[in-house]
Amino acid sequence: MRKTGTAGRQQMKEIFLPPELSREISEIYQALQEDYIQVAEDIGLTCSGCPDNCCDSYFLHYTYCEWAYLWEGIRMLDDALLDRIMARAEEYVAQSREILQREERPVLMCPLNEDGLCVLYSHRLLICRMHGIPATLTRPDGQLLRFPGCFRCQEIVAEKYENEVEAPAMDRTLLFRRLAGLESRLLGDRRHMFPKVRKSIAEMIVEGPPRVATPRCEQPGEGHDSLVR
Repeated sequence: MRKTGTAGRQQMKEIFLPPELSREISEIYQALQEDYIQVAEDIGLTCSGCPDNCCDSYFLHYTYCEWAYLWEGIRMLDDALLDRIMARAEEYVAQSREILQREERPVLMCPLNEDGLCVLYSHRLLICRMHGIPATLTRPDGQLLRFPGCFRCQEIVAEKYENEVEAPAMDRTLLFRRLAGLESRLLGDRRHMFPKVRKSIAEMIVEGPPRVATPRCEQPGEGHDSLVR
């Protein structure tokens, strides 16, 4: 027999991004953009005339704050456009799962891409913004990682520099630290209670805005304020 009411049913609440954190994400993205432009200019990299499209790269995203920020932008779209995006996202999720099961990396166009352009450009996520140029990242254990950039960037670096490490590179470390700090402020001291995020943009669209199960102590009648609502 089907149960009625809330008893025996898990309650879910949406994680909303407060205005001050939304502004801070925008500031992080702006700092990234400035660094990106400088490195691209130093190398001589431009996307103009490139035969490739980085929007078919398979990226995964790892924070609730960016997931919520993405949906902040999605809610600004008109219904007709959102319907088209949702249909493409559902197809993307189905196809990518089949490809991953074959232990291959998906090469599928992002559902936010329409007529060759990102329809949510102002709300695109961190990885989308930094893709293309050489970059470095210092891990918490001190290990330095280096990323060579897109194929066009690698061609330019190979022509201009004897060794790729001589080429200018954007340091991702501070940007990632700022984003991690923002995530901690969003989730607070209960961060450990939330499932880890590891999703493509298509999955974030299909699943809707970030929602988490409401702890029992925060369910109606318990008199406890929550960061989700």
